Amino acid sequence: MSGLRVQDVTVTRGAGPVIRDVAFTLEPGRITALVGPNGAGKTSLLESISGVVPAASGSVSIDGTDITKQSRVARAKLGLAHIEQGRAVFPGLTVVENLKLTARTWPRVEEVLALFPELEKRRNSPTALLSGGEQQMVVLARAFAARPRYLLIDEMSLGLAPVVFTRLLPMVTRFAEEGAAILLVEQFTHLALGVSQDALVVSSGRVTFQGTAKELLDAPETLHSAYLGE
Repeated sequence: MSGLRVQDVTVTRGAGPVIRDVAFTLEPGRITALVGPNGAGKTSLLESISGVVPAASGSVSIDGTDITKQSRVARAKLGLAHIEQGRAVFPGLTVVENLKLTARTWPRVEEVLALFPELEKRRNSPTALLSGGEQQMVVLARAFAARPRYLLIDEMSLGLAPVVFTRLLPMVTRFAEEGAAILLVEQFTHLALGVSQDALVVSSGRVTFQGTAKELLDAPETLHSAYLGE
C-alpha cells in the first residue's frame, strides 16, 4: 500500500487536544493543501506526522509501515521530510554546503542548483548573506536534494513578499511531478489551492472539509466559514 496515511490522529498540547481524530492519506505525485485559520492546529498536525511531537492517539504509516512510535530520524530514513516555519538554514555554511547536508551525491547538488538559478549564482556565498527569499530557496532546495517521497511544507511564504512566493510555487509543483506526495500549509490560500489536487480544511482542531482543491475553490462559503471558525 503506497501513501502516507494519517488515521484518527489526536495531538494534545497544554490543557487539551489541539488536533482531534484527523484522518487522510497523501498519495504520490499529488499536492494536498491544508488550510484553516491561525490556531486551528495545522502546525501541530504536521509536527505529529514528522515526529516533532507525539500523537496522543491514532496512527501514522508510510507505505503500510506504522511509524507512530518511530523517531524523527527513522521517519526521515523512510523518505519523510518536513520544512518547518521560518528559514532553517545554517548561516555559517555556503549554499552548496547547505545542500550537501542532505544530498547523497554531488550530481544531485548540481541538479538541484540548476532548478534555482538565483542560488547557482550565490553557490559559494554564506547563506547569512542571502536575502530572505534566497534563504527560503535554500530550505526548499535542501529538501529537494534529499529526494524525500513525502514532503510537509509549513508556511513556506512566511516573511516573504507574495511575488517571491509565487516564484517558488512552481518548484513545489515540479517536485510533485517527480512523484513526491506533498502536504502544503500556506497563508496564501488561493495560491496554494491553485497548485494542489486535494484539499483539507481544519478548523478548531477538526477536519471540516476533505475533497479536491477545485471543489473547495468552487465553494467559497465553505472556506469562509472555516476561517470564521464556524
